Amino acid sequence: MSQPVPEARFTALFDATYQALLGYAVRRVADPEDAADVVAETYLVAWRRLDDVPEGADARPWLFGVARNVLANYYRAGRRRTVLAHRLRETLRTDLPQLPAAPTAVGLAMARLGEDDRELLRLVAWEGLAREEIAMVLRVPRATVRVRLHRARRRLLALMAEIDAADDEPYAPVGTRSAVAGHVHSGRATYPSPTEEV
Repeated sequence: MSQPVPEARFTALFDATYQALLGYAVRRVADPEDAADVVAETYLVAWRRLDDVPEGADARPWLFGVARNVLANYYRAGRRRTVLAHRLRETLRTDLPQLPAAPTAVGLAMARLGEDDRELLRLVAWEGLAREEIAMVLRVPRATVRVRLHRARRRLLALMAEIDAADDEPYAPVGTRSAVAGHVHSGRATYPSPTEEV
């Protein structure tokens, strides 16, 4: 008697065990979608090791054994995600750099710019990226970055000039309060100005 082809045997195995295997997984995870992933991974292992799958009724417990290993990996991955998330929260709480306060005129001018201009200037001033790096971030040619950056700087300078013209003291001395209550100027930031070349 000839042996069934692998595809036919796998299909028969799937049809005979799917409901039982899915129930096994559903009772062991919190999310049904995770159970479906466990079952899919289990059958992937079964396909790769089809010659090792027992015949008849022994196939189901063999699959349960594979599913148990898949679940163990699932739980280990969950614990790693939890540990990494906790570590990331702690890192952000303690190591996130505090951005220096920008001069009032720059901050107001930045707020009036379009979002594309603001993002481009932030990549320069906050992240310290060069044009080639910005091109990679934005997925545009370097020449496009050069043109956009030039225009964004011109718009920023024009807005700053408007603000300066409307303010008697656009840049108060370091440590003094501006006309906006509660705002203290801290001098120029240590990162490059959005208007400086990169």
